[in-house]
Amino acid sequence: MPRPTTLRGTFRIVCLTLLASFVFSACGPSKATTTPASNLTSGLLTGTPFDTPTLVTTLTPASRIEVTPEALRGIRIQVWHAFTGPAADVFTRQLAQFNTLNQWDIVVYQTVYGDYPTLFENTDSALTSTRRPDLVVALPEQTLSWEAKGAVVDLNSYLYDTTWGLTASEMADIPATFWTQDQANGHRLGAPAQRTARFLFYNQTWARELGFDSPPTTTDEFRQQACAANAYYRKDAIKQNDGYGGWIVNTQPDTVLSWLLAFGGGVTQNGNIRFTTQANLSALEFLKSLYDENCAWISTEPNPYGSFARRSALFVTGDLAEVPLLTQTMSRLGDSDEWTVLPFPAENGVVLVTSGPSYTLLKTTPEKQLASWLFIRWLLSAENQAKWVEATGLLPLRFSALDLLAGYRADHPQWAIAVGYLPVMQGTPQLTSWRKAQYILADGTGFVFRTNLSVDKIPSILDEMDATVEELGSK
Repeated sequence: MPRPTTLRGTFRIVCLTLLASFVFSACGPSKATTTPASNLTSGLLTGTPFDTPTLVTTLTPASRIEVTPEALRGIRIQVWHAFTGPAADVFTRQLAQFNTLNQWDIVVYQTVYGDYPTLFENTDSALTSTRRPDLVVALPEQTLSWEAKGAVVDLNSYLYDTTWGLTASEMADIPATFWTQDQANGHRLGAPAQRTARFLFYNQTWARELGFDSPPTTTDEFRQQACAANAYYRKDAIKQNDGYGGWIVNTQPDTVLSWLLAFGGGVTQNGNIRFTTQANLSALEFLKSLYDENCAWISTEPNPYGSFARRSALFVTGDLAEVPLLTQTMSRLGDSDEWTVLPFPAENGVVLVTSGPSYTLLKTTPEKQLASWLFIRWLLSAENQAKWVEATGLLPLRFSALDLLAGYRADHPQWAIAVGYLPVMQGTPQLTSWRKAQYILADGTGFVFRTNLSVDKIPSILDEMDATVEELGSK
């Protein structure tokens, strides 16, 4: 397909300050070690059962919460969230069930916001008013902002309480990665509410026809397969398709961060956001060279799944929640190719990041805080988690929920494979500044491709991104 041939001169991220001034939430991975490919068992690639990671903690159990069951009788609590689609539907159903079934006659009311930036703004304003919610389903980086204002309850006092808490086996039943995401300064600022991950979707049938018997597990293998897919198109006499094949460029924050991590980079350094590192430079040079070599291309379609189904791309990037959409697209276009989900191949392993909102208790009264915790505890039951997965197609928050999802696993093979990667997933940056910095990362990387910037100019882009983060941090 045609490519831009002109540059816009010296790079200036003019739009970054504007953009970051009114966006306040998102998710992306933090710097963390990759998991060596040699440590991945065949079960991770087939969706078969895997070992449950152990949650390690040195915390001392908290003292008993001094609220009597009688004091909970008829308590009313307000929860604010930004769930949409199937997640909003299942949350509403489970909220209604809790209101009907709980033994204390606790009643939960919900207020729904259209997106996480709006939720953050309204919650932030409510902290100084009488309209404060009792419970917020917020992104971890948003919760960190409220923690700095002294508004967040440390959940450890509830989790480890001998009467109202979870047992050690119940806590270990929730993946350690999900727990770790909400830990900060020795406190636990939330409990996981919903988690997803971003994957590479890979056409196995076409790859085999191209001569590859297995998915790529290194960045070099990824390049080889992506370039082979493009070479397939360059063999014919049709010039208009010479740019097809390979990977469709995706510069969403969590996608770019996955690639940075794959090269040993990340976004944090000494507790701050930092983009300018040699590892990050290597990652962006790798992605841009793929584009320059016609092994990656930019699609103008609303989503890449039509191109994937038509074999115009061997790899596309997508969220776990988008698996059903790709399945439907393949069926609609009559494509019977076998496809799967893959982690991002790394220099010495693989990378997958998991992200999503958590249940955050705001400081109100002891009775309302306990009532809110009991609602959280109920939502996290294996039975409710199984229903959540069936409605949303996202990751289960309890390993034991998998026992209730045997039929779902059989009917959704890509989901089963995705869940098999749970042991190697890592969380998002535990920094308040990530609310805005992720947009700087996405826009800066997007600029490289939008303007067809030469590889030698990428260091200046990283410098500008860091300068913009610093400028925003001072405001």
